[in-house]
Amino acid sequence: MNDDTLNITLWFKIRGVNPLFVVEGLSSTTSSVAGQCFIPASQRPDGTWRKARRVKDGYIPQEEMPLYESKGKQWAKTKSDHPVGLAPEDVSAMKSRRQAGDSSIPGLVPAAKLSGMSKSQKKKAAAAKKKANATDAEISKSLEETHISNSTAGGRQEVASDPTKRLRNLKKKLRDIEKLERQIASGDIKNPEPEQLEKVKRKEEVVQQIEELEQETTDED
Repeated sequence: MNDDTLNITLWFKIRGVNPLFVVEGLSSTTSSVAGQCFIPASQRPDGTWRKARRVKDGYIPQEEMPLYESKGKQWAKTKSDHPVGLAPEDVSAMKSRRQAGDSSIPGLVPAAKLSGMSKSQKKKAAAAKKKANATDAEISKSLEETHISNSTAGGRQEVASDPTKRLRNLKKKLRDIEKLERQIASGDIKNPEPEQLEKVKRKEEVVQQIEELEQETTDED
């Protein structure tokens, strides 16, 4: 009989329960006796014992539970870090050259060696340079288009935010301005700060924005 089995048997006997049977080779995490699942008693580092604890069938210990990941985190893991249709190797090579500050182009012969080359070799070198420049330009354009596309999408979302919410914020700002006006007029604020005076001056502008937004929401309806 192993230690887990002995601990379980003692646990039942202490409580005056006669176990129907004891299963040999019990798991160190969860065990089952008489059709019931429980966590066996275990010894703490200081020598004291934790009592055996009965758990429901199918119980999964905390350390074995899978870590929760939000949908955003899962999406970020699957998101491509380079433009669609562009080989990751090309992007990595271009980034490496930029970070290293290397202005040389793969396959291009340095200018110092051109002087000792024949005309045909120079033509081939020029063609290689042109092709390499075109590849770099294509990669740069793809990266820029991807960045612009993402920025535009984010901008549209911000601009197209709920007009009702913007209207609510403007009305709150107007209430704050009117409250400040009353405090200045009643003498509660005897020496208003320049920022407060500037805020009061913007009342007309805020009112105009509110009227425009109200007109927009009316037209949409």
